Amino acid sequence: MNYWLMKSEPDECSIDDALAAAASTVEWTGVRNYQARNFMRDVMRPGDGVLFYHSSCPQPGIAGIAEIASTPRPDPTQFDPQSPYHDPKSDPASPRWLMLKVRALRRTPLLGLAEMRADPVLTDMIVLRRGNRLSITPVTGAQWRRILERLA
Repeated sequence: MNYWLMKSEPDECSIDDALAAAASTVEWTGVRNYQARNFMRDVMRPGDGVLFYHSSCPQPGIAGIAEIASTPRPDPTQFDPQSPYHDPKSDPASPRWLMLKVRALRRTPLLGLAEMRADPVLTDMIVLRRGNRLSITPVTGAQWRRILERLA
């Protein structure tokens, strides 16, 4: 099993939105970074653990626990001219971008960036690195366990 931190802007899809969705499952669309796409394509599998992270908001941080609920498939938003994620260069015969489904398991108390930075077990998390902009990052088993301890 692998563990991931996945960022979502709460105005677009919050942990509460995911929990309220049918089967508490949402399509994770709009990923437009090749490294994050490659994680989805090559490494992420159903059942992998997810730290649901609220980003680009007044209080960013881990807001819930989720799991990967599907294998990847082409992201339909890349072909939709009305979508902010439309990519006119993506060929339907060979789609550039992928999506997968994420199942929200529970909301947690917010674990903010300052708290994460103050924890020696978490200091190497990719999300805490200066300049990191990836929406999907791997999390080590030790980091996953520590965060679950802190959220218990």
